[in-house]
Amino acid sequence: MSTLKIVMAQVNTLVGDIPGNTELVLSAVRRACEEHRADIVVFPELTLTGYPPEDLLLRPSLAPRVQRGLERLKAAAPPALVVVGYPRVVAGRVFNMAGAFAGGELLAEYAKQCLPNYQVFDEKRYFVAGDKPCVLDWQGVPIALTICEDIWFPEPTRQARQAGARLMLNLNSSPFHSGKVKERLDHLVARTTEGNMPIVYVNQVGGQDELVFDGSSMAVDARGVLAMQAPAFEEGLYPLALETDGREVSLPPQTLAPQPDHLGAIYQALVVGVRDYVDKNGFNGVVLGLSGGIDSALTLAVAVDALGKERVEAIMMPFRYTSQLSRDDAADEAERLGVAYRSISIEPMYEAFMGALEEVFEGTRRDTTEENLQARCRGVLLMAVSNKKGCLVLTTGNKSEMAVGYSTLYGDMAGGFDVLKDVPKVLVFELARYRNTLGAVIPESVIERPPSAELAPDQKDEDSLPPYTELDRILELYVERDFSADAIVAEGFERAQVERVLRLVDINEYKRRQAPIGVRITQRGFGRDRRYPITNGWKLGD
Repeated sequence: MSTLKIVMAQVNTLVGDIPGNTELVLSAVRRACEEHRADIVVFPELTLTGYPPEDLLLRPSLAPRVQRGLERLKAAAPPALVVVGYPRVVAGRVFNMAGAFAGGELLAEYAKQCLPNYQVFDEKRYFVAGDKPCVLDWQGVPIALTICEDIWFPEPTRQARQAGARLMLNLNSSPFHSGKVKERLDHLVARTTEGNMPIVYVNQVGGQDELVFDGSSMAVDARGVLAMQAPAFEEGLYPLALETDGREVSLPPQTLAPQPDHLGAIYQALVVGVRDYVDKNGFNGVVLGLSGGIDSALTLAVAVDALGKERVEAIMMPFRYTSQLSRDDAADEAERLGVAYRSISIEPMYEAFMGALEEVFEGTRRDTTEENLQARCRGVLLMAVSNKKGCLVLTTGNKSEMAVGYSTLYGDMAGGFDVLKDVPKVLVFELARYRNTLGAVIPESVIERPPSAELAPDQKDEDSLPPYTELDRILELYVERDFSADAIVAEGFERAQVERVLRLVDINEYKRRQAPIGVRITQRGFGRDRRYPITNGWKLGD
């Protein structure tokens, strides 16, 4: 019985930086060989370009840039077998490839067969599907290469087994959403038992625009038992040892890193998404409006956990309708988190605008125009600070508000990244309570009092919207599960309320198209996931 040492390289790449990602691979290989005496080092899908490269795959210089990276890998000639993902152009067609390198040579190459084209994935826009298995021999073990979606379907595993494979290496760039780890494990269990061989599943980690990759790389034995799992949301090299008798490969139980619970995983995804968006895009830090409400309170906590208090600035921008409690709560949270904090009244700006518009508004009654003007004064202030200091403005709108348009274009929507864009309001409260279990940074009064935009006297969100428990359930059915109005009514909701909410969702698509991106945590976020026409004549009903 001999031992085969595999290192799962759970790395965080920068999309488009092929030279930098190549050096990241080489550095990880050196460490894996020196620290873990690795026989095989496995990297995620499309490591050289980062994932998803989107239309960078259409650039004419893609092929030569990737080739230079591959030549650099070959020239390094590490002692281990290095399995890495990259795009390959062959006769004008682009394939999503996994290559196995050793001794300065490319030993084998596999083209991904199952190309996802749903939710945030559009691989059929770029790639041609492969149609053949790839099995190579390394130290007497027949090893199959597959990529990500290939393990979600039986055929690639069946092909690999028929070609003689006794171990499968699966390269992934699988983005996070709540519950995703269990989905992956369910598919791995099915494939390992069907193929009667262990599968080593390596996933990338880090944020890329609205997507976050959680890592959570794992290995499942031939009986479908989880034998090893890497931490979630942490870069690192994670070794495992397999045993082989020359015919079959076994995977004894090894380290199972503790995994975050439901709320912990979502919170970590938000933190990673903010950190990598800010750092990878070269911002000095972030600035946000701190209103004394729960959305901005949670956003501030995430920002500090992502970047450190030194890189976060919070600004309270009070108006005549801002309560003393809101002012006090904002100052309290800023002090608890240790961030730079100041208060700038928008009253003079608002009066200047109203004075300039006096003739235009003459003879009209006060309405939401004046409320929106307050939000736009705040947006101007925050963007000025952003321009002057090189900081990114974090907006604070949640998914419930984004869905029904309870937000102001060029006002509270003005900014570069919306931390809570895919977080429904009820979940905002749950995450705030979760964060306080790690340290009480959000005042209890912020969590307990009814939400209010404070744009009018004694205003409450539920003056304009259904209770958030009801609203969020309707939105989940409509936005995330594609239920019709009739089907939602059949779930027990009042028709008039359902039709009002769904109409708000539909008519506010134009706002969402102009909103900043934000971390995706559900299976249907506003952005890459949900692409509805702004101008359309679709009628509510069935």
